[in-house]
Amino acid sequence: MDAWLEWARGPAFIFCFGFMVLGLVRHAVLTVWETARVMRRAGDRVLPWRAVARNTVAWLLPINTIRNARLFSLTSVAFHVAILVVPVFLAGHIALWVRTLGVGWPAISNEMADVLTIVAVVTAAGLALLRVTARATRALTHPIDFLLLLALALPFVTGFLVMHPQMNPFAYESVLFLHVMSANFVFLLVPTTKLAHVVLLPGMQLVSEAGWHWPADAGSRVGAALGKEAEGV
Repeated sequence: MDAWLEWARGPAFIFCFGFMVLGLVRHAVLTVWETARVMRRAGDRVLPWRAVARNTVAWLLPINTIRNARLFSLTSVAFHVAILVVPVFLAGHIALWVRTLGVGWPAISNEMADVLTIVAVVTAAGLALLRVTARATRALTHPIDFLLLLALALPFVTGFLVMHPQMNPFAYESVLFLHVMSANFVFLLVPTTKLAHVVLLPGMQLVSEAGWHWPADAGSRVGAALGKEAEGV
C-alpha cells in the first residue's frame, strides 16, 4: 500500500493537477480570444462595464439572484466556500506544497477545517435534495449533477476520516489512498465538466454582453440566410 500511496501522491497527482491547470488555462484563453474576436467584428463596441461588473458580483454571490430559491442559493454559496477554502488552506495540504516546492501560505486551524468539511458534506447532500424537491432546479437537473456532487463530497468524507482516525472504521492507509485518488479524480473532472465554471463564471456576463453586439452587416446576412433579402430586418 505504501507504494500505491507514493504513486497516488506523486505521478498521479502531478498528472491530474497538471491536466486541470492546463485545461482551465485553455478554457480561459479560448474565452478571451473568442470575446476579443466578437468585439473586433461588432458594430457597437461600447460595453456597459459597470453593469457587467455588478451582474458578475451578483452571480458570484447569488444570495438575491433567485428570489424564489433563496435556500438553494445560500446552500450553494456555503458549499462553494467550503470546497474552495479547505483544500487550499488546510495545514496538511500546505505542508505538501512546502515540501515539494518550498512555498507556503497561512493555514486555517484544524477545528475550522473540520467545520468547513462538515459544511461541504452537508451542503452537498442538501444541494442534491433541493435539486430533487425544488421545481425550479428539478427541471434543470441531470444525473451528472448528482455524480459531480458525490465526486466532490468524497474527498471531504475521506479526508475527515484521515484527520480523525479514531472515528475511522476502515484501514487508515486504504482511506488515505481513496482520499488522494478521489481528489485526483476531481482534478480530471474540473476542466472536462461543468466544474469548469471555476474560471468561466467570472467572465460569463462579459461574454454574454459581447455576444449580443452583432457585426454591422448581421441584419442583411440573416435576411439572406432566410431568403428574405428584400424585407426589412
